[in-house]
Amino acid sequence: MIKVLLIGCSGKMGKMIYSSSEKLDTIEISAGIDRKSDAISKFPIFTNINECTIPVDVILDFSRPDSLDGILEFAASKKIPVVLCTTGYSEDQIKSIKLFSEKNPIFRSANMSIGINVINNILKNISSLLYEDFDIEIIEKHHNQKVDAPSGTALLLGDTIKDSINENTQYVHGRNGNHKREHSEIGVHAIRGGTIVGEHEIIFAGEGEIIELKHTALSREVFAVGALKACVFMAKQKPGLYNMDNVLNL
Repeated sequence: MIKVLLIGCSGKMGKMIYSSSEKLDTIEISAGIDRKSDAISKFPIFTNINECTIPVDVILDFSRPDSLDGILEFAASKKIPVVLCTTGYSEDQIKSIKLFSEKNPIFRSANMSIGINVINNILKNISSLLYEDFDIEIIEKHHNQKVDAPSGTALLLGDTIKDSINENTQYVHGRNGNHKREHSEIGVHAIRGGTIVGEHEIIFAGEGEIIELKHTALSREVFAVGALKACVFMAKQKPGLYNMDNVLNL
């Protein structure tokens, strides 16, 4: 049984992860970290990660970027693998993650959905083939409580497209003014409203034809399932930086 320390356990995703873990016999949430306590929790919750004394096999983070330093310090001192599912990291934080991975096993993904990661893998294979004759646009939609825009997933997909194309391309975030679209642009558009769990659409628009790849998350459970799969995978990994491609063997 793999024991998990869940950071952000009292949030919506934290509760969904716990609910999903209850259906499995290979993994359990043994302790949690959150600024908000949950009186009905079935595991101990600490407000600070350094207060946690419960032995665990993996740290799973679904909180905010400002928790990163404390997580990495704790994980390094205890030699515990880390699964990062938080988005909105700064460039300096990304460098810290890479540095941590040189001596410790760590997983980072902008989206834990199996479907999104399959689409991302498809983009690696088709983007360079389509770029010459098609304009590329990305549209992402999320609930009105999401704080980062564009979403980490939109950037994940966009970066995959950019890395697959030999020519220089640049992001354009929304459009206004009076000027034509440049072919080298990759449009990224963020929509926020209501309780949208998550939608991502990649549009390849050519002369007389359009190719669309779209993923819609109908429930947060899709992210929970992916996160728990990542925890099982990371519990036995050597130092290095891993992502969902490794978990799904894509």
